Amino acid sequence: MTFVVFLGLLFLAVPISLVLALTALWYIYDSGNAVLLDSYPQQLFGAIESYGLLAIPLFMLAGELMNEGGLTARLINLARIMVGGFRGGLAYINLVANMMMAAIMGSAASQIAIMSRAMVPAMEKEGYDKPYSAAITAAGGLLSPIIPPSMLFVLFGVLAQVPIAEMFIAGIIPGLIMAFLFFLAISLMGLVYQYPKGEWPSRQQAKEYILMGLPAGLIPLIIIGGILTGLATPTESAALASLGALLIGRYVYKDLQFSHLFEILKRTAFNSGMVIMLIAAAGVFGWVIIFEEIPQSAAAWIAIQTADPFMFLLMVVGILLLVGMVIDGIAALILVVPILLPIAQTQFGISPYQFGVVVCLTLVLGLLTPPVGAGLFIASTMTGSPPMAIFRALIPFLLATLLTLVLLSWNAELVLMLV
Repeated sequence: MTFVVFLGLLFLAVPISLVLALTALWYIYDSGNAVLLDSYPQQLFGAIESYGLLAIPLFMLAGELMNEGGLTARLINLARIMVGGFRGGLAYINLVANMMMAAIMGSAASQIAIMSRAMVPAMEKEGYDKPYSAAITAAGGLLSPIIPPSMLFVLFGVLAQVPIAEMFIAGIIPGLIMAFLFFLAISLMGLVYQYPKGEWPSRQQAKEYILMGLPAGLIPLIIIGGILTGLATPTESAALASLGALLIGRYVYKDLQFSHLFEILKRTAFNSGMVIMLIAAAGVFGWVIIFEEIPQSAAAWIAIQTADPFMFLLMVVGILLLVGMVIDGIAALILVVPILLPIAQTQFGISPYQFGVVVCLTLVLGLLTPPVGAGLFIASTMTGSPPMAIFRALIPFLLATLLTLVLLSWNAELVLMLV
């Protein structure tokens, strides 16, 4: 009956945080266990009682300040110097700029929204069709959960009780592999569809772009450098990045007005509040799952199916692709980690870092796949292009992501090389 309540609320389009909280309450009511009801508020609070979760609102704030302060536009100009002259130059610029933004924002949905506004009109003006332009921008959002920092990595680190900094480092090589496959997809599509040849900036323009872009480029260096050198925790790096974006946007580029700060803080509070509420509700739901011994049942079933770690990870990818199509990635992560991580570690000897990278990337694919596909609808809303047209243009990038997942599942060293 609890499962029926869960599905019923889900298909009634009740917000996923309420679905999880109400389903847990129904289970407690149905069980008649008064002790569980007394523990409910404690479990809600316990799910968010983690210092590492502070990184989520701080990375969101850094992204908002960068966009408002003009840092995003300067990073796009830096990308022009690197790849602007190739055929399909703006497509490459879009991808490189997304890689830079992925090293700052940590949120795929926010990245898709910001980069759609910045890149799609420019690409359309130069002769690219709108669905393809929106698809590249949305595909760039897939880099966000892999290239550090990543909100999903922060959350996974909290759930799996592994160092968040090491989770970030584990994502560097997989992120570069996926970016390479995306570049390959763009080059092949550029040849097939004969997209316009780009133009390299003149020497004077390049000098100007570098001078104006260097301050913006400090933000990724602050985040990744602080984490890699151990000088700052991910949370401290996020705070420093927010401060840096504020100072650069206000005093270097002068695009950021203090009168806009209230709106920026309000948006950040609203968006991070939704995430934190979801984490709290999913924590209670996960507690119910563990109380019902579902992980043990799942482990017994999987043990019958395979004893090969590679096949286990492919099964996880297949299951999570379906889960990610209907449930928000953060909620799905909180649901599956308590069930599947103990199985991966104890029965198959899989590193939590390899498991975390594979799971986070798989769940983010759900952002771009129907029927829910929040990322698709964000890109559609920002660009005015139909969601299914964007999805068709996305197929080469989705296939590249699946190939990345197969490689990461097959060879753990691709994840563990730098950890």
